[in-house]
Amino acid sequence: MSENACPYCEQNSGTVLWAEQRCRVIHIADTPFSGLCRVVWSSHVREFTDLGDADRSHLMRVVAAVERGLRDVLVPDKMNLASLGTAVPHLHWHVIPRWADDSHYPEPVWAAAQRKGVVRALPTDFAAQMKGRLEAALG
Repeated sequence: MSENACPYCEQNSGTVLWAEQRCRVIHIADTPFSGLCRVVWSSHVREFTDLGDADRSHLMRVVAAVERGLRDVLVPDKMNLASLGTAVPHLHWHVIPRWADDSHYPEPVWAAAQRKGVVRALPTDFAAQMKGRLEAALG
């Protein structure tokens, strides 16, 4: 995939919860996994090890802040972190709250559904809560 065709270079699908020059945090609403967020590296980088030490540390700090915010706001049973990049080879992390009664639990969200699961409604102020937590954690 060329940079010109990369959806992460071209646009922000979802709601941007936090952004700075190096990366951004996006809430993806069109999924049955309530609260799923993506941390997207801003420049077109394919692999985590293509980043320098300082950038890798920064990215993991952002991923951890998103996980902590989601845990505090939504209180899931488990959190999943994934950086696959096979379909879209642009460095990004999925931060996914999981509940024991979701459709795929305990399997990954990319596996076959195990049952018809519960889709949780997010708090009406979810974006505002996450933005506040991310700003407090990351500046």
